[in-house]
Amino acid sequence: MPSETSACEFDIAILGGGPVGCALALLLARLSPRPERIVMLQSDAASRYGHTPEMDPRVLAVNHGSRVLLESLGAWPERCADIRTIHVSQRGRLGRTLIKHTDFAVPQLGCVVRYGALIEQLTRAVQASGVSVRHGASAEIRHQDARGVQLSQGQDILQSAIVVQADGGSPTEIRRTYQQMALLTRVRASLPRTGWAFERFTREGPLAILPHPEATDQQSIVWCCAPERAEHLHTLNAADFSLALTQAFGGRLGSLKVQEKVSLFPLALSVRAAPVNGRVIAIGNAAQTLHPVAGQGLNLGLRDAASLAIALRDWLPVTNQEPSAALEQFVHMRQPDRQLTTHLTDLMSRVFTSGWPIIEHSAGLALLAMDLIPALRAPLARHLLQGLRL
Repeated sequence: MPSETSACEFDIAILGGGPVGCALALLLARLSPRPERIVMLQSDAASRYGHTPEMDPRVLAVNHGSRVLLESLGAWPERCADIRTIHVSQRGRLGRTLIKHTDFAVPQLGCVVRYGALIEQLTRAVQASGVSVRHGASAEIRHQDARGVQLSQGQDILQSAIVVQADGGSPTEIRRTYQQMALLTRVRASLPRTGWAFERFTREGPLAILPHPEATDQQSIVWCCAPERAEHLHTLNAADFSLALTQAFGGRLGSLKVQEKVSLFPLALSVRAAPVNGRVIAIGNAAQTLHPVAGQGLNLGLRDAASLAIALRDWLPVTNQEPSAALEQFVHMRQPDRQLTTHLTDLMSRVFTSGWPIIEHSAGLALLAMDLIPALRAPLARHLLQGLRL
């Protein structure tokens, strides 16, 4: 058995060096009198999607509120694609609605960035922040008591007053396995529309087409289908997949031609009912994994990080004191937003695929009503723009 090294003392240990973990590290570094006592533990392994960050095919939809946060942290990527109009529709049913940036007097509703570009900027900012960073094996929680939490990373044993799980962990208290899989790729449109994002609800799941940060005539695709159809589509050559995608979406962007390999991912809802367990806190994907509809997962995780930093602000100068009051404040702050966002994305992913005509027609009428009456679409649009603000 490997011998245990002497324990290292930290105020806060952040497990996971993804966007949410990095954002939390930067926020805490600004508030702590000793940022070196905050440690971020990064695994050297490739991501759970099988790619290194540089080769990761994913793009991220970042709403206006998240962009403001990331810019304030000095972590905004050089290249992004603005979303100024969101077009929501339902295939084969009545109703559509438009959400425009001019409705809220903001320069854009959100942006699309490459995962690799965002994580590169965040990592650089963390390296310059004074926060300690440890690379190696995935860190594991050994046990916790009234004094703190003991961790292991490979052969090293660390002790921290608080541990934040910011990635992985797959929360399982509340779980729904969607009968859908997501196909991800990039396409070129023959009739591109700069600044437009589309959410097209089909009988099998939502089809999202987003502007791609690499080129103005290219779009990022998130196509959610029933597993059997998704697996069949995944086997098609580029020409046949492009034709099937164009037929599913319609002619608003002309013909769509695949530009890169199609990736396939299963979809599920996983939520940790209680994000705090003693001195261990879960945020981001460790607290909730959402359906990709409306692109709310990262944005919700960044709001987790911002709220946790606010809750810990008064504790950071006196880390020898019990943190329970600060952690209770964090739970109170996050519960409404987490519940609303989780329920909203879950409902949107399922209501248009119910197979019941009356439900689908009612959903279409709701889209039409939101399009005709700005006061009806404003609450949904505002939540997508910045999340629930109390």
